[in-house]
Amino acid sequence: MKSYKEINNDQKTLSSEYHKSAPAVLDGFMELHKASMKEGALSSKVKELMALSIAISARCDGCIGAHAKASLREGATREEIIETIGVAIMMGGGPSTIYGTQALGAVDEFLAEK
Repeated sequence: MKSYKEINNDQKTLSSEYHKSAPAVLDGFMELHKASMKEGALSSKVKELMALSIAISARCDGCIGAHAKASLREGATREEIIETIGVAIMMGGGPSTIYGTQALGAVDEFLAEK
């Protein structure tokens, strides 16, 4: 099984290296990320669950790792994440089924840290 803790750590390293070469690009993306995920009409938890669902549908391991962990940090329960995975599967079909089950593995990996 993939280790999403390792994927997250590897992505932090890769992003740090990329930032040295293109700080404006990564800084711009991070500003967009902060603006998009802040509390508003939708809670940050709901936004993280939405991002996790899209990450599953897009089959993005780094995105799954980041948004599974962030969903938990924002207070999502394992049950809420299971329902989020269900929506991703409904929207993305077979590939989302594979990545949805891997996202649940990521959630369980992060929950085991606590």
